[in-house]
Amino acid sequence: MMVIDAIFIPVCLWCAYVLRLAEWWPWERMVTHWWVFPFASLAGVAIFTHFHIYRSVLRYIGSHTLVLILKSIALLSLCIMVLGFFVVDPIMPRSVPILFAFVCTAFVASTRYFYRYYYRWVLTHLLNKQSVAIYGAGGAGVQLAIALADSEEYKAVAYIDDSENLQGSIVHGLRVFSSDDLTGLVESLDIKHVLLALPSASPEDRNRIVEKLADANIEALTVPAMSEIVTGRARIDSLRKVEIKDLLGRKAVVPDQTLITASLLNKSVMVTGAGGSIGSEICRQIIHNNPRKLVLFEASEFNLYSIERELNDHLRNKNLECEIIPILGNVCDQAHVQKIISTFNIQTIYHAAAYKHVPLVEQNILIGIRNNVFGTKTVCECAIKLGVERFILISTDKAVRTTNIMGATKRFAELIVQDIAKRSDNTILTMVRFGNVLGSSGSVVPLFLEQINNGGPVTITHPDVTRYFMTIPEAALLVIQAGSLATGGDVFVLEMGDKVKISDLAHRMIELSGRTVKNTENPHGEIEIAFTGLRPGEKMTEELVIGDNISDTVHPHILTAREHVPSSKKLQSQLAALDQAITSFDIKKAIELLSDPMIGYTRKSDIVDCLNNQEHEALDTAQEY
Repeated sequence: MMVIDAIFIPVCLWCAYVLRLAEWWPWERMVTHWWVFPFASLAGVAIFTHFHIYRSVLRYIGSHTLVLILKSIALLSLCIMVLGFFVVDPIMPRSVPILFAFVCTAFVASTRYFYRYYYRWVLTHLLNKQSVAIYGAGGAGVQLAIALADSEEYKAVAYIDDSENLQGSIVHGLRVFSSDDLTGLVESLDIKHVLLALPSASPEDRNRIVEKLADANIEALTVPAMSEIVTGRARIDSLRKVEIKDLLGRKAVVPDQTLITASLLNKSVMVTGAGGSIGSEICRQIIHNNPRKLVLFEASEFNLYSIERELNDHLRNKNLECEIIPILGNVCDQAHVQKIISTFNIQTIYHAAAYKHVPLVEQNILIGIRNNVFGTKTVCECAIKLGVERFILISTDKAVRTTNIMGATKRFAELIVQDIAKRSDNTILTMVRFGNVLGSSGSVVPLFLEQINNGGPVTITHPDVTRYFMTIPEAALLVIQAGSLATGGDVFVLEMGDKVKISDLAHRMIELSGRTVKNTENPHGEIEIAFTGLRPGEKMTEELVIGDNISDTVHPHILTAREHVPSSKKLQSQLAALDQAITSFDIKKAIELLSDPMIGYTRKSDIVDCLNNQEHEALDTAQEY
């Protein structure tokens, strides 16, 4: 564009003379000051360069560049005016610089806008772009339409909106239709996708819209959440498929920043199990709240490497400051845990380290008890000994009236924390109990996705199984806020919303993937749902509280429960006996101790521990001989 400007700026000045003098060849009036034309060319290019006009990407040119063009040409016209009035002899007609400003503005702006519209015409007509409708004609919808104008993949052809005030109107060159017109629109405009431009919509509204789209047999894509757009983590046109978390989540409650910073601001924080689903998300939330240092305590080398790299990359990209300290370790190693806490002067501990997969813990009972029960005891006692300010145990709804070993170990861990809290003067100890989180490792959501992508079947243990669900970021933020509410020995329960039927979850995920369910009503469907029977230790439904003594807190999604705590003497006796059972590999004794009424564990299935079963097989073989 620089060469074009250098050539045509003098032409624009010539045109100004032509308009003023009403002559096609007014050379006699200009021959004495012909040098003004090359001056205008050089000065124009210099001024345009100064205002960074040549740095503008032409296909994205907008009002900002137009303002720069106006400023540049105004300055160039002023320079020509000064020359014409004080240097040129005879004096240049006074209207020539003004006419030049209009002519030059028209030329410079039109060349750039012509390129932009030509580029978009090529994208629209020569590329095989998919026609899409934008659901939502508000601010986000308009921004998305503007962004899609330069897309090589999608072409917006219509808006869809539920507001009767907008229906039938034209917004950014596109007509707004009612959602009742979906089926007809899909056929008449050959719409391939509907883009949900509703970043602040509630899950209930999203559910309603997605159901309408499913009835019209059209796939939905969605823009990121408004929080991601505002913080720069995603662009408005970063489209993705609608995920189950978009439909099962709840309307976000603005986090209480006072509660969040109380345990984090300028603190040395340690997260055990930092590479796990919950632990890693707690770490992600922590680094946004200005801790002095963050110790990542993790048993898995790969998980530790992954979360450390992710956090350090995020700190660099966002110009945040926090010392990240990766520690490989086992929570049962008391000397190591104690050394880490003292060396790094830890003030807040989030204890997320645990074996949490019900079937695996059923098959590895003793190591599950060792890690979940005695690991918690070790970290808790080290925290007390070294004067840590806060200790927060991450618990689970499976600890309530449990029928599996994993839940029993987590309930025992809760009792340990409550017992130690009674003897603690300086350290505030608490626990936070909640249900399933969407997308955590080993949860049904990634399992169902894998099964759907493989063509099915999707396996469910029982058609009537229900669970509570919460997104991982929401759970992590609530854990941090609950930890700051604690006064000592508190049992916090996160309000999980309504229970979700797992079979309904499977149906919805199959529909979101663009497939159909194969059943008696639809024998030609693509994905079958198979029921396999309850696994050892699995319950039909989960509970969050043991009794009825529930109280509200200052946070609408955090409740507190008052639950009976057994005597320290009884608890210590049980711990000693359990330790002896583990040391002697006495699985039956360990199960018997966990079945004590204070734990609330009721076994409803056979022992499937790998070590126990192998010993029985070896004994049976020896008896045969």
